[in-house]
Amino acid sequence: MSRIGKLPVLIPEKVVVKQEKNIIYINGPLGKLKQKIIGEIKISLKKNFIFLKRKKNDKKNRALHGLYRMLIFNMIKGVSTGFKKELKVIGIGYKASNNKQILDLNIGYSHNIMMKLPKEITLEVKREKNKTTHIILNSYDKQLLGIVAAKIRSLKKPDPYKGKGIRYLNEMVRKKIGKSAK
Repeated sequence: MSRIGKLPVLIPEKVVVKQEKNIIYINGPLGKLKQKIIGEIKISLKKNFIFLKRKKNDKKNRALHGLYRMLIFNMIKGVSTGFKKELKVIGIGYKASNNKQILDLNIGYSHNIMMKLPKEITLEVKREKNKTTHIILNSYDKQLLGIVAAKIRSLKKPDPYKGKGIRYLNEMVRKKIGKSAK
């Protein structure tokens, strides 16, 4: 058995879980999510718990067992409490602002980069005078949140020489030493 896959998933009071064939639907106070289950994984709902078991013990199903347990766990956590990602914009003249769901980035290119975010994600930009700009993303869908945060970071990755760019809040960037005169 998978160490992660054999653990039951607790369903909070405000969350409703339904299963139809190989699709699991999860509704909560923050939103609705669904996940299609492939492979020989059996899902059983008992009282306030979800149990996952695999029908066959081959390599593919062993890999999917823990994966689907964590996906379902993250879906339940997302619709009940939500997820948050923070990014920092570091650099002289680098700015970020938002207009509802549109993120406007001025990060050293000849033009501003405008990025429209999905409706599932809420955006907040905090700017303080003489400090870095923080981009705060909140969502109930962890997969979508990670994809959007990675896309924003990829627009201007942190520079290893000066440290300028967009990075996650607790990300440490190892700085390189440039050429020195002899």
